[in-house]
Amino acid sequence: MANVIITGTSRGIGLELARLFAEEGHKVLALSRNTGPVAAMNQPLIGHFAFDITRESDIEAVVQYVKDNWGQVDYLVNNAGRLLNKPFIETTQAEFEAVYEVNVFGVAALIKAVLPFMNADGHVVNISSMGGVQGSAKFPGLSAYSSSKGALITLTELLAEECKENGPSFNVLALGAVQTEMLEEAFPGYQAPLSALEMAVYIKDFTLKGRKYYNGKLLPVSKSTP
Repeated sequence: MANVIITGTSRGIGLELARLFAEEGHKVLALSRNTGPVAAMNQPLIGHFAFDITRESDIEAVVQYVKDNWGQVDYLVNNAGRLLNKPFIETTQAEFEAVYEVNVFGVAALIKAVLPFMNADGHVVNISSMGGVQGSAKFPGLSAYSSSKGALITLTELLAEECKENGPSFNVLALGAVQTEMLEEAFPGYQAPLSALEMAVYIKDFTLKGRKYYNGKLLPVSKSTP
């Protein structure tokens, strides 16, 4: 039984991940601003509270939860993300920064808070996008989102290097098209080849086993473009 923290669990991949880990007997802390969908599962192995990754007080609440209930974190899946689909010329500085606050700065803050509770066997999995991969197809309107996901990829590589002696391992998955609410927001009407559940199964298995084979690596998980 492992202790797993997952962000962005109110819908889509994150919600499925929380359910899958708990069904396998792992203890889960499911973090999202909207706790309703997780609470509705009534799963005794899933702890949850309203969480905004950009708020320092919410990050501190995670630390207190770990101290009070677990003492150790085995896996951290940074799945939460913020999307903005808007032409760059029309995007305000505040809107651009808001995307980075969730997709980069918030992720970094949560990792920093959780690291003291992880050991060499731990695994941090960051969820990025194919749009953040250099040389991949790019789409207008996603300048803030895709560039922030590119920053997350580089951050993952750097943290793996800094922690390579004592752990945990860090890897980043660049997801392609998955049929989620966020995909519909970015590409209305597009039908993806994978469901949220199918991708969640892959991410769960990679979280549990991937550190044995990878550290500091970017793995594209994409069957189609976008």
